[in-house]
Amino acid sequence: MSISISPHREDASLRGWQYRLHLDTPLLITLICVSVLGLMILYSASGGDISLVKRQLIRLGLAYTGMFIVAQIHPRLLQRLTPWIFVAGVLLLLAVLLGGEASGGAQRWLNLYVIRFQPSEMMKLAVPMMVAWYLADGRLPPNRWQLLGSATLIAVPMLMTARQPDLGTAMLIGSAGFFALFLAGLQWRLLGFLAVMAGAMAPLLWHFMLDYQRQRVITFLSPEKDPLGTGYHIIQSKIAIGSGGLFGKGWLNGTQSQLNFLPERSTDFIFAVLGEEFGFFGILLLFSFYIIIVVRGIMIAIQAQDTYTRLLAGSLSMTFFVYVIINTGMVTGLLPVVGLPLPMISYGGTSIVTLMAGFGILMSIQTHRKLLST
Repeated sequence: MSISISPHREDASLRGWQYRLHLDTPLLITLICVSVLGLMILYSASGGDISLVKRQLIRLGLAYTGMFIVAQIHPRLLQRLTPWIFVAGVLLLLAVLLGGEASGGAQRWLNLYVIRFQPSEMMKLAVPMMVAWYLADGRLPPNRWQLLGSATLIAVPMLMTARQPDLGTAMLIGSAGFFALFLAGLQWRLLGFLAVMAGAMAPLLWHFMLDYQRQRVITFLSPEKDPLGTGYHIIQSKIAIGSGGLFGKGWLNGTQSQLNFLPERSTDFIFAVLGEEFGFFGILLLFSFYIIIVVRGIMIAIQAQDTYTRLLAGSLSMTFFVYVIINTGMVTGLLPVVGLPLPMISYGGTSIVTLMAGFGILMSIQTHRKLLST
């Protein structure tokens, strides 16, 4: 048997500068479109604060630089580094629990004097990488011992993050690990069993929740009980989105946002600003971009040529989808408020860098692969 390179091989010589730079053009163009839209919405949400937009632009620049750097790393090297990245992330989470910097009633930050960041953001990438690494050399679907090992790798950082407390990020970490496990061939009957167990453990979870977390669940079920208190965010958000109609009130013309009725309008609730000013079609445009990103990521996963890259690309793509669903769900009152920003739209730093690093991994997987025919 002889192996020859296919004439349709997708390498640098056939794909041009983007493959030499290890950039995936469809994904990159869509990310830039979302970033530009995000800056427009942020400018309006901040009341025309150009300094806030400039800070966000700097963070986006750092994030895109990080994406480009990560895209240059060959997936094989990334696979070898995975256990070390995971262990480092767990140790940083432990450092946060022991002596992290508190902000807003939560101990989530680690101050290294040179840089201040949330190690839990790092675990959104480290957990799916580790689960993919753990399952890559074994037979699929995973056996019971592989399932137990994978569940442990997911549960440890997830519980450490929830302890900070940061349930939103903990949910994303758990989702990222779960999708890697699911794509490895998790059986449907086992999924059903896990769903039943999760429902049975709900009373136990309620017992361990903090008071403000319980209040968020109560507010989700009935925000009208306290319209000027705990339910204020959700009620004002619904009013803003509903008042936008089909075409919106126009950029910079939102009443709920411009008159300061809408809280957290530059961060967690910026989706409501989009709905009010650009209406249903503006929301549809943003979701179209998001869907293109997810579909492109899944295509990269399908085309990947080994188990590690296939599981990793698929889990990163699906986790991004969950990220979007959780934020838009909580802003529209369909899910409890958990404090997650809208990807690449909300004002923030660490989450954008993490997201773009994940897209850098997807680009690396796509541009480093070689198609061989036998």
